[in-house]
Amino acid sequence: MSTSLGQAGGATSLGTAMPAACDGPLRWARFVPATEAEGPGVRAAIWVQGCAVRCPGCFNPQLWAARGGSLDDPTTLADRWVADALAAGAEGVTLLGGEPFDQAAAMAAVAEAFRAAGLTVMAFSGYTHERLVEWAAERPDIARLLAATDLLCDGPYLRDLPDTTRPWIGSRNQEIRALTPVYAERVREIAASGGADSLEVRIARDGTVAVNGWATDAALAALLDDLGVRGDRLASRRVREDLS
Repeated sequence: MSTSLGQAGGATSLGTAMPAACDGPLRWARFVPATEAEGPGVRAAIWVQGCAVRCPGCFNPQLWAARGGSLDDPTTLADRWVADALAAGAEGVTLLGGEPFDQAAAMAAVAEAFRAAGLTVMAFSGYTHERLVEWAAERPDIARLLAATDLLCDGPYLRDLPDTTRPWIGSRNQEIRALTPVYAERVREIAASGGADSLEVRIARDGTVAVNGWATDAALAALLDDLGVRGDRLASRRVREDLS
């Protein structure tokens, strides 16, 4: 049984359609071996490319399109990513996007590799846990990814229900669930006293700005006012221009 933390709900049709089964290579956008803004402790983080949920106000709309990014064998990627995470001193990995459960088979292979190395797995999903469990009954890929997840932040982002009291998630309808005992105490601590969001800004040698974590649009705009366009969103804009 999972330990969960949710607040006010909200009626929405977002994330109510079961994602299509997707086998084969993983389409991904970004990997960092160590961050403190995407879950408990120091964690590696993987952003997948593609999301069928597409919540208005999403922090990463450039990751909605099921094209772009890189397309690679998930087992080969997992071996490299696990080694990088271990070298960086990470305690686990966080799966984000995009929507990890839209590529459940590939992401399950990655999550299982991290688990096999003794690391924990956290996942974000725009689908609710209840729907994922329901779909898992007929979808082995979704069942595998759920089984390899220790901590789940689930439910679509609803910008009319902003959450400023809990870390990691953006709206009050979303839940933070400990699917295994590893982070059950952390979830109880958040339920009792909340927690603050974190934001990391990385500036590459070529001046490219990359952001991860969570902040409101207003806070992000104020922070990046003098830094130029985010590199990830600039790339997304170029893709849109190429398609027009």
